[in-house]
Amino acid sequence: MTDPAAPASGHPGGIRLGLRANLAQFALLVAVNALVGGMLGQERTVLPLLAEQAFHLSAYTAALTYIVAFGATKAVTNFLAGTWSDRYGRKPVLIAGWLIALPVPLLLIWAPSWGWVIFANVLLGINQGLTWSTTVVMKIDLVGPARRGLAMGLNEAAGYGALAATAMATGAIAAHTGLRPEPFFLGIAYAALGLGLSVLAVHETREHARAEAALRPAPNNLGHHGELTTRQITRATSIGDKALSSASWAGMVNNLNDALAWGIFPLLYAAHGLSIARIGLLAALYPAVWGLGQILTGWWSDRIGRKHLITAGMLVQAAAIGLVAVGASFPVWALAQILLGAGTAMVYPTLLAVIGDVAHPAWRARAVGVYRLWRDGGFAVGALLAGALADVFGLTAAIWAVAALTAASGLLVAIRMYETHPRA
Repeated sequence: MTDPAAPASGHPGGIRLGLRANLAQFALLVAVNALVGGMLGQERTVLPLLAEQAFHLSAYTAALTYIVAFGATKAVTNFLAGTWSDRYGRKPVLIAGWLIALPVPLLLIWAPSWGWVIFANVLLGINQGLTWSTTVVMKIDLVGPARRGLAMGLNEAAGYGALAATAMATGAIAAHTGLRPEPFFLGIAYAALGLGLSVLAVHETREHARAEAALRPAPNNLGHHGELTTRQITRATSIGDKALSSASWAGMVNNLNDALAWGIFPLLYAAHGLSIARIGLLAALYPAVWGLGQILTGWWSDRIGRKHLITAGMLVQAAAIGLVAVGASFPVWALAQILLGAGTAMVYPTLLAVIGDVAHPAWRARAVGVYRLWRDGGFAVGALLAGALADVFGLTAAIWAVAALTAASGLLVAIRMYETHPRA
């Protein structure tokens, strides 16, 4: 029996697919994506408190406008990143994303009004859309089909592990020095290092996708040979194909509840008298479990399949969000964050693996872009929904509403999605 991790032979131009064959470049891209996650982590603890304490935004909807700006911008940029990666190559898109990241921490440090913070999050959304989408596509290019779930687990583990570590670090820094400027110094370092590595060390991977496409000429289960138009890809990923579209809508709900965790949970904890340091610890606990857990769950989905892991993960997420709503103490909320992280770890890399399973290599980058358009649109939808519900009915009601929506999404996957992994 052949080792699925071993490099494949016979690829055009001598290009080899597989995790082992491309380990050095894969590991470098994991490190780059950790820096991408760190750029987002610099905001997770500090910015909700900054909105309330420094800019005196009392309405929840107004306070969450930075998440709306981030989510909407990132969603659109994800779509463009996939198209541009196919047209111009992966590396130029990655470098462009890091160039746009450079002013973000400086704007957060110097912002004299909330409008500056919103503008910084527009730039952060563009940065995340270009860099995170591209590192996902590049890893899928390198590893080929056999280790796709594991590759996505490692990618997302690096990003969200760094997000968690940065959220905890900025909380600790803010507890000792204040909310600005010191917590954002980490962002300055991340942006500079990410740009340097992308320019000097990252290699283009588009030819790996072309090599895989040459080995997969048969019609896929969408009934098309190879290339599709962008409109066809968008339709298939959004509503046409049951697996692709179910993954897209599940991804949207996943990031909808992440917007709740990012924008509403810290305000709930502060309302119950928790210190900034403890809020930072809770803000870090969920993405830490999420990040590390994806190493296991990505590999697991390569063994047992995608569908049931996604369904179970979304139901665990829903239970965890409900536990936040009924909780009133640090230990209960800590348990809820651990469960939320575990559920999200089951869902997040597996949804990306579904897209990689179904999409042909010739148009996979664009399918990933469409999926991430819907998924990260969940940030904007979640911030608007949670903020509006919190303003009218209170924080707890907003949390319960998102818990119910998450459970419904898990059941929809169970009913509608077909299994996409050939081993399953």
